[in-house]
Amino acid sequence: MAQAQDNSTVKSPDGQLEVEVLLQNGQPFYRVMHGKKPVLENSPLGLVTNLVNLSGDLSWVGTKRNTIDKRYQQQKIKRSEIHYQANELVFSFINKDKKKLDVVFRVSNNNIAFRYEIPEAGVPLALVVEKETTGFNFPQEAKSFLTSQSKSMVGFARTKPSYEEGFKIEQDISSRSANGIGYTFPCLFKVDDRWALISETGVSGFYCASHLSDPTADGIYSIAFPDKTENNGFGSTGAAIGLPAATPWRTITVGKGLKSIVETTIPYDVVEQLYEPSKTYEFGKGTWSWIMWQDQSMNYDDQVKYIDLAAQLGYKFILMDAWWDKQVGYPRMEELIKYAGSKGVGVFLWYNSNGVANDAPQGPKNKMHTAIARKKEMQWMKQNGVKGIKVDFFGGDKQEVMRLYEDLLSDANDYGLMAVFHGTTLPRGWERMFPNYVGSEAILASENLMFSQGFNDQEAFNATLHPFIRNAVGAMEFGGVVLNKRYNRNNNGGNYRRTTDVFQLATAVLFQNPVQFFALAPNNMQDAPAFTIDFMKQVPTTWQETKFIDGYPGKYCVLARQHGDKWYVAGVNSLSEPLKLKINLPMLSGKEVKFYGDNTDGTSYTKIVKVNKNGSLTITMQPKGGVVLVQ
Repeated sequence: MAQAQDNSTVKSPDGQLEVEVLLQNGQPFYRVMHGKKPVLENSPLGLVTNLVNLSGDLSWVGTKRNTIDKRYQQQKIKRSEIHYQANELVFSFINKDKKKLDVVFRVSNNNIAFRYEIPEAGVPLALVVEKETTGFNFPQEAKSFLTSQSKSMVGFARTKPSYEEGFKIEQDISSRSANGIGYTFPCLFKVDDRWALISETGVSGFYCASHLSDPTADGIYSIAFPDKTENNGFGSTGAAIGLPAATPWRTITVGKGLKSIVETTIPYDVVEQLYEPSKTYEFGKGTWSWIMWQDQSMNYDDQVKYIDLAAQLGYKFILMDAWWDKQVGYPRMEELIKYAGSKGVGVFLWYNSNGVANDAPQGPKNKMHTAIARKKEMQWMKQNGVKGIKVDFFGGDKQEVMRLYEDLLSDANDYGLMAVFHGTTLPRGWERMFPNYVGSEAILASENLMFSQGFNDQEAFNATLHPFIRNAVGAMEFGGVVLNKRYNRNNNGGNYRRTTDVFQLATAVLFQNPVQFFALAPNNMQDAPAFTIDFMKQVPTTWQETKFIDGYPGKYCVLARQHGDKWYVAGVNSLSEPLKLKINLPMLSGKEVKFYGDNTDGTSYTKIVKVNKNGSLTITMQPKGGVVLVQ
């Protein structure tokens, strides 16, 4: 029998989104409505620890209401000024041993965030969360847009999971994952004319990261903890907590249409900065030799060429990738860093995250996974003026690995270093939590264009997914914008690029990350159209505002982003035929803009167009092509 207290419902400020909590035979459940339409049916709540069961035999204790109203600024995400308003309802339960569980729901317009809080209630004060019963019960007609969780200790040098699996779209709600171990966050669902994006935020060293299980036969997904084989089998799969404790926030973004999904800031709204920045960090663009010239380019002379390219483009950074320790060496690296500084270019250095959890041979290794080695290395970097690190090959979501991320970021901040992660997990609110965090891969990124012609064939399809799923909840360091026609050093061999030049320019706007290392090569200064280089010199990496214009995951996407007093509108088309759209751009009403587009033969051009006084403009995007408008 279901029990619901009178005070069991919490709504968003606009009244459209509603969460109801009820108790059924001692088991708590919640359900979600948007505009009176069901998005989630009765979905279970609760967790199980090694000593206390907080998933069943529960009784209501009471509820408490709060109003959340806060403003904050954040340079590194899709919007710089955020006003978060939400209604909060805390549901309190006790089990048969009088141990208490609070379930906190915050409901803002189009967003739900909820978590568990366990207060002190006598001993025990130290627990291990072994599993959660948290579930997501979608109506049977729902469709999913998901990427399967990878098996662990597979792939290159046993480095997975690295959040680099492909997506399956418009699956039935009961579809099983490719590997039988569930789906990676974030997870997008379509329920009739509503959309829902599920993820989590606020994960630090105090908990493990999680994902969604495979669904039950009737379509219920649950929170799943890391597999025991991750990280070479080292570390617990659960979370060790000391009371009082709170879990990470689970987030559900809901809307009629995709605007709320693309524009959400919920991963940052419910977390706080964990420490003060040791300096004012500057974000921007960089060059990167590895993507086109590969491992052999990690030598002194080739890095000088890419430093010079960064200086020509007016970029702030160069990323020097794997093997620099062997192929350049520390003494000559000090010379390179000094040379880069003389050109106004800051250096990011690549590091292997560890030498104990996988077989990745690339160096420098054994420099980042212990505090003594890490601080010694970071002191050397600080003395030589290094701006940041790129740390690679993590391969796991256990609490042990989350502690490593937190320690890396905290120590890097002490030495004035920014951090980018590759071969990595999804960032979960880290842009706000860690002031020196500047991006993660956690996607099938640009390196796969070098490795696989098949990935080039799918590039446009994948690009139309990321703004709705992966990049909707966190910074995404893709390493793209390829102006080579071919994937090799001389632009005359290797895989073929299938997308147009303007498609590539559009991804510089579509893919959001505060520090972008683009795949431009020195030869592009001569062999790419001059207007593409001019655009890449000007395009920013930080934004004051982001607006969804039009699109559908896997088909096409058009976004508008504002930097200063300029608006950038970017679109890509993955369809096999031209796509004609009438788009509404009220921010550009009556204005002349620079238009970048494609001809039917795949060549690209630029011209001046005027947006009519009503803010509408008709555009055509060619197959695997794009458009860009710049105010």
